[in-house]
Amino acid sequence: MAETYLEIRNLYKTFSAKNGSVEALKGVSLSIGKGEIFGVIGLSGAGKSTLVRCMNLLERPDSGDVLLNGESLLALNKEQLRLRRQKIGMIFQHFNLLEQQTVLENVCFPLEIRGIPKKERREKALALLEKVGLAEKAKAYPSQLSGGQKQRVAIARVLANEPDILLCDEATSALDPETTQTILRLLKTIRDSLGITIVVITHEMRVIQQVATRVAVLDGGSVQEEGSVVEIFDHPKSRAAKRLLLIADEEEESYAG
Repeated sequence: MAETYLEIRNLYKTFSAKNGSVEALKGVSLSIGKGEIFGVIGLSGAGKSTLVRCMNLLERPDSGDVLLNGESLLALNKEQLRLRRQKIGMIFQHFNLLEQQTVLENVCFPLEIRGIPKKERREKALALLEKVGLAEKAKAYPSQLSGGQKQRVAIARVLANEPDILLCDEATSALDPETTQTILRLLKTIRDSLGITIVVITHEMRVIQQVATRVAVLDGGSVQEEGSVVEIFDHPKSRAAKRLLLIADEEEESYAG
């Protein structure tokens, strides 16, 4: 593994619920290398969304630590954390685009917030749209785009802040298999060309298989096993990994049928 860039140390997180409390994370520890595409996989309720929100402190863990390039995010004050978060990009299942603004204006938006002059932000946004293969859609509105195109705009918008790490939370779940392939290829291209570290959070084994080098299997708020994608696909040890592989095989058969 490359030099560690994102380190999760013994995270615990409990939420209050009507019938008591829910332990969403139970001692989760992970080390993710610089420039790596790392997968976190688990079924609904495994703790994936809580984990990804703790990675950038949208949720503060009850205990444990999150280190980015050796720096504890939990030790930062509010202003320091705001600045660090600019370097942590988030891509979601739902694209969160501004419907009343054009594609170009959507990509310009984070640059506008940062006070970048209009001419400079337009030039940068157009270059990013070129990078994600959507330069010809600059004047279109989100309602005129397909799901895959919307996700490309969302990726271009995130890249506008020049992040060091991308957190992809079920980023392909709303897309059909063919469109998923194009988004995964784009993520690989971004990693290769920009050296960005990418964490892919998903419930789909085929996504992990196609894009990640290493993977952690999450179940019940705990890491059940972790290793290379090849190793876990060929020799799954945990019940959770075996169950996910079985679901993937059944889905593959249904696509083939």
